[in-house]
Amino acid sequence: MKVLVPVKRVVDYNVKVRVKSDGSGVDIANVKMSMNPFDEIAIEEAVRLREKGVATEVIAVSCGVAQCSETLRTAMAIGADRAILVETAEELQPLAVAKLLKALMDKEQPGLVILGKQAIDDDCNQTGQMLAALCDRPQATFASKVEVADGKAQVTREVDGGSETLSLTLPAIITTDLRLNEPRYVTLPNIMKAKKKQLDTVSPADLGVDVTSRIKTLKVVEPAARSAGIKVADVATLVDKLRNDAKVI
Repeated sequence: MKVLVPVKRVVDYNVKVRVKSDGSGVDIANVKMSMNPFDEIAIEEAVRLREKGVATEVIAVSCGVAQCSETLRTAMAIGADRAILVETAEELQPLAVAKLLKALMDKEQPGLVILGKQAIDDDCNQTGQMLAALCDRPQATFASKVEVADGKAQVTREVDGGSETLSLTLPAIITTDLRLNEPRYVTLPNIMKAKKKQLDTVSPADLGVDVTSRIKTLKVVEPAARSAGIKVADVATLVDKLRNDAKVI
């Protein structure tokens, strides 16, 4: 069984992002980029399935600029067998990514697709669900435990009231939550081995997918700075300020 794992190149989670002076977006010039943390968890889970003998091949996929190949090399250093880069300079939105992944699924025929529940740059949390709808495949989101056997995947996922377990018939699509696993540390020998692994590059046109943006960003602004807190003398003053100044009661 093949496992397809999409990974996204994002601004590193330790970096404090800055908005461009013209308000057109986030400034990523000379900023450290890394793999989306949720996608790193997805790669780790796929590699563990291969190590258990459930999966035979793990394929990492990334869509975006040429530098995404660095993210794919990291995925292969974690344990992916090969990688595919869908190279484009267009700003990709979740629907476009889902269509690209569907085209790759039609080509590769994976038994399972595991991807992060969301990317930490746009926080859309849409690609996995859109992909499942386009492919008409079973899906389980926010997975905290995955077990695959006998052509089915048992997925424990977190819900508001606790957790629930779903049984999916393969092929299926799963999105990962933080509690699914702890990604392994990438060692130098594995980084060197990743340089020799297969990395194919295709374009959206090769896959027959139109990635034209359907949403236009009008303006990006930083959140307003919080004002300093104050101390009050007694409860009566606190209630007065909550009622008359904050207007929350």
